Amino acid sequence: MSSGSNGNVNRDEQLTVVHLMRHGEVHNPDGVLYGRRPGYHLSELGRQMADRVADHLEKRDITHVVASPLERAQETAAPVAKAHGLDLATDPRLIEAANVFEGKTFGVGDGALRKPDNWKHLTNPFRPSWGEPYIEQVVRMMGALDAAKDAARGHEAVCVSHQLPIWIVRSFVERRRLWHDPRRRQCTLASLTSFTYQGDTIVSVGYSEPARDLVPVHLLAGAKPVKGKSKAFGA
Repeated sequence: MSSGSNGNVNRDEQLTVVHLMRHGEVHNPDGVLYGRRPGYHLSELGRQMADRVADHLEKRDITHVVASPLERAQETAAPVAKAHGLDLATDPRLIEAANVFEGKTFGVGDGALRKPDNWKHLTNPFRPSWGEPYIEQVVRMMGALDAAKDAARGHEAVCVSHQLPIWIVRSFVERRRLWHDPRRRQCTLASLTSFTYQGDTIVSVGYSEPARDLVPVHLLAGAKPVKGKSKAFGA
């Protein structure tokens, strides 16, 4: 590899890794689709998940940690930042996707889908008609990824976000269609979707689940829905 005049690796050849981490489990006994609503914090299990990932990343070259402004993301990111002696930054572009069903229950066999007044929001799954357009999520999430890459250039960054935005930006990078079956998202609680950049270009995407053994079975990717336990709750 060529070097610049200061002896460092050429900026265009530097490898940088940006880990998009999904937050841990949230305390939500009423099964509300909380979305962007404030006041939803990690459960005790969620805090264990956050600590597990912090331990997993302890020896990695993390130089930048940033999170969505929502409490569950901030609380998930805090142990990672502490483990590396870093201040925790906030990027509003990492926030959960907007959704008209926020505040409603959305379980399998009950909740919002059974109410005719809500059917008007379900007319277009490709946009989608019930929330923030997928392409808008791509734009803001790519901006957040690029900002984290620049902040940690030549090292690694951790960005704590939410299931849908993480899955959408991964789908975009991997050139898959953006509309999808939510049950098929590979983005378990406290998982890491890791983007490796060479210079400013993403050259690979990886996925890992450091806290998989702590995740309730019905929340794992591809799990069969359980009545009253919608996967949407843990967005």
